[in-house]
Amino acid sequence: MNIFKRLFKIGEAEANSTIDKMEDPIKLTEQGIRDLRSDLSKNTEALAQVKALSFRARNDEKNYQNEATEYEEKAIAILKNGQSNKLDASEADRLAKEALVKKQELENLAQRAKQEYERTNSSVAEIEKNIAKLKSTISQWESELRTLKSRVKVSKAKISLNKQMAEIDSHGTVTMLERMHEKVAQEESLAEAYGEIANDSTTIEDEIDKAADVSSSKADDQLEALKRKIEKEHN
Repeated sequence: MNIFKRLFKIGEAEANSTIDKMEDPIKLTEQGIRDLRSDLSKNTEALAQVKALSFRARNDEKNYQNEATEYEEKAIAILKNGQSNKLDASEADRLAKEALVKKQELENLAQRAKQEYERTNSSVAEIEKNIAKLKSTISQWESELRTLKSRVKVSKAKISLNKQMAEIDSHGTVTMLERMHEKVAQEESLAEAYGEIANDSTTIEDEIDKAADVSSSKADDQLEALKRKIEKEHN
């Protein structure tokens, strides 16, 4: 069948290194299934026609055989009528002979009908075998089609993800991060510089006040005076 040639292309195409040149396996399989279903329809129609011929041949055989039996019975009845003088003996023989000739013709027709029945019945069996094979093949490729659709869906998802990953500008990202680090370093240096400026902003007045601060020495003098006072009280 053409379908098997077409389906063979799937495996042949999958072996091809350039996917752009490969026929779409889903469309190819769907077309193959349509062809198989068309063949199935034709075989089913042929089966019905051959079965009709088979039934006709079988019925013809039975009818011819029944008619042959009837003519034999008629021949017997005619001969009996001749023997009983109900009918002229010579006329009875003639008519009985004609009945037997007719009987033989019908038996020949019955035999041919039987042969036709056997031939058509054999064809019925062959067509039924082909139909069963077609149904099995269709079922197989419908299952394969579902698998292909699933694989294509997964492949498209992977292609989309990989394409997005491939389009990411890694160099640009690294450059951006380096600029961010540099900006942070600049901010930190600027903060340190302002800190130093703050420390260096003491005025001359602040320096004089600091130098003139005698609060510490006064505390020492007061401590010594308190100690002397305590010694006098004990004495």
